[in-house]
Amino acid sequence: MSVTSERLDTTPATSVGGLVAPRPAAIAKPAGPLPRALRGVLSLEDFEAAGRRHLPRCLFGFVSGGVESNASVRANREGFADWSLRPRMLVDASARSQAATLFGRHYAAPFGIAPMGATVLSCRQGDLVLARAAAAANIPFILSGASLIPLERIIEANPATWFQAYIPSDREHIGRLIERLARAGYETLVVTADVQVSGNRENNVRNGFSLPLRPTPRLAWDGISHPRWLIGTALKTLVSDGMPHFQNLDATRGLPILSPDAMRDYGRRDALCWDDLAWIRDRWHGRLLVKGVLAAEDANMGRRVGLDGVIVSNHGGRQLDGAIASIRALPEVVAEAGEMTVVLDSGVRRGTDVLKALALGAKGVFLGRPFLYAAAVGGETGVRHAISLLSEEIDRDLALLGCPDLAELGPDFLVRVPGR
Repeated sequence: MSVTSERLDTTPATSVGGLVAPRPAAIAKPAGPLPRALRGVLSLEDFEAAGRRHLPRCLFGFVSGGVESNASVRANREGFADWSLRPRMLVDASARSQAATLFGRHYAAPFGIAPMGATVLSCRQGDLVLARAAAAANIPFILSGASLIPLERIIEANPATWFQAYIPSDREHIGRLIERLARAGYETLVVTADVQVSGNRENNVRNGFSLPLRPTPRLAWDGISHPRWLIGTALKTLVSDGMPHFQNLDATRGLPILSPDAMRDYGRRDALCWDDLAWIRDRWHGRLLVKGVLAAEDANMGRRVGLDGVIVSNHGGRQLDGAIASIRALPEVVAEAGEMTVVLDSGVRRGTDVLKALALGAKGVFLGRPFLYAAAVGGETGVRHAISLLSEEIDRDLALLGCPDLAELGPDFLVRVPGR
């Protein structure tokens, strides 16, 4: 998100004793008392523990896990510890704002919700829940191509939704999907590039999880032993919405989420190359980004084919184990990006993480797992609570950093930790 000093909230200032009170600097909390399940949740990290209790083991493992030894999952968090913050003292920070812009659109905060597949397994109508919460808070939302609610319904709920695609090197397939997105009114397409083949998710095998799900006694017991999830998510979905299907991998409806023998097929994604991106650029008239960029050379190629932006990401540590952490790759990508917009995902959990990424040149960040746990535990209220918690942290951190204007953030506010 291209950060600006403009105050973008629309809440009118109020007069108190003849003085004009400043507008709210953080996103408002959900109205009314929080449900019991959310009252002890004080940070995004708390949502993971709540999600572990609520979700069946196989499903929690699918959401939380990475691949192989989880080296890249750990590295994503450790990478933020490479940098310490250098605060400025005695700076008037009373008028701070975290408002930001991205591709000309004004947002209330410099973070958004990353694309996540099969969210309806964790929360009934999960894609709609996330989309509505993002719209209410005025932050960006990216719909996954592996989602289970038709993309047309999502953009009705949140007209600013971006779409993230998993695509093979099959231009007929790509063309049909582009036409569908254009008809629906999408303006931003994100092509995920780091899924050439499926990652080695050993944790899914150990937990008996697959997509599509295969009915087994173990899967049945996993659901029965988590009755709140079974009744509130699984049964309500089946009764009210019917069997979920992969809806958005192509121009037509795909496989059901539960099948004894179906295999999900993305096509030959390992053949996708920059020539295909150039072909897409010629035909897609909206904004085009590539997600999964970790090297300066790829940022250079992105500029050559005319991308509008790149997302620095190692897929949350879910593809190549040992891949560089996104935050560690960020500076060299920014240096090569030129006029392209650079955003980051993977590993962000705290307001200070957001500020470190912005100081290193990102225009915004996206988070996935914490918001999905929040949806699982508390529905739309849970997601809005999560958004509010992160926004409050950023507001507090800006004051303590002595940086009321996000546009002033830069490397001068950071110190590299010796030995890292």
